[in-house]
Amino acid sequence: MRVTDVETIRFTYESHGRTDEKGHGHPGEPHEATKTLTKIAVEGGPDGYCFGGTEAANDVAADYLVGENPLHREPLWNQLFRTQRLNKGTLDTGSLAAIDCALYDVAGKAADMPVYELLGGGRREVPVYASTMVGDDDPDGLGTVEAYVDFAEELVDRGFPAIKFHSWMPPYDADPDRVVELCRAVREAVGPDIDLMLDSHHYYTRTEAKRIGDALGDLDFRWFEEPMDEYSMSAYEWLSEEVDVPILGPETAEGKHKTRAEWAKRGVADIGRVGVFDVGGITPARKVAALYESFYMECEPHGDSVPELHHLCSMATPGTYFEHGLLHPKYDFEAHSRPWLRNYPAPEDGVIEVPDEPGLGYDIDWDLIEANRV
Repeated sequence: MRVTDVETIRFTYESHGRTDEKGHGHPGEPHEATKTLTKIAVEGGPDGYCFGGTEAANDVAADYLVGENPLHREPLWNQLFRTQRLNKGTLDTGSLAAIDCALYDVAGKAADMPVYELLGGGRREVPVYASTMVGDDDPDGLGTVEAYVDFAEELVDRGFPAIKFHSWMPPYDADPDRVVELCRAVREAVGPDIDLMLDSHHYYTRTEAKRIGDALGDLDFRWFEEPMDEYSMSAYEWLSEEVDVPILGPETAEGKHKTRAEWAKRGVADIGRVGVFDVGGITPARKVAALYESFYMECEPHGDSVPELHHLCSMATPGTYFEHGLLHPKYDFEAHSRPWLRNYPAPEDGVIEVPDEPGLGYDIDWDLIEANRV
């Protein structure tokens, strides 16, 4: 088996979302948007696919992958990781993840096994939590405490055993007292048996984060996520000692598994975090999960991608939940989030099943892609 090319398939689709000036997602008017699909072409097959990636990143990767055995994921990933140092503007971490996951798709297909089983996993389904979009200024959306409460009750009625709130962030009012009011109101509405988590504004001061964290401890929240940027481990070390609610992280900190080793060693957070697209693929995500296992730490996944689900189902010390979202009262997630997939997993009765077909198990809508190919 030899890689013959690393291709980028770019296509348009109808999006029903928008981003604000800080990059957070909200419902939006239907408009044309662009999506990419990374393809690892293999001589004689099977080819591998993963959604995401860029032409620039895949062109850099092709210099190292073409002619190589696609099953040799470890040395290939490490070569690309080292290549990132002088190619940060082109070979970004998300694109590296798409390449790595496409290689896993090749491996699973070659072995006639779904990726989670290829990794040694034994879980076919996992619990799922509802993850909301960031707050807005729409009283019928997520613009008020009452709106969040109404939506939380709807999510519980839909069978979700847990809910994570992304509270207000700039350009919307991120007043800590308003966030505490939101958390108290939701806990009162859904009762003590629903797990609640908060993903807050990423740039609070330590004292603001502590004010929120103290309230979350009293309200028995499962975790508190990224209330400050993650450049200062000392700030998180201080916060985790000051509040009773478990602190989760890091999520966006650079350095992949190496940075997470430093967080674990110093006890900077109570619950570890790993996202396949945050650390550069399944290859480093497996290292992160094993790292936290060695420290007897819980490890929660980040993101709702299919590769993330495969990785979660393979973890020896599993995370509790898969993240489903981002959700909003005015956004039909099931209909609009991934029109290019015919089989994106949908939660049922509080759990979600991993695709059981060989590789990542994508059922790609090639008719949509080819009709809208750029």
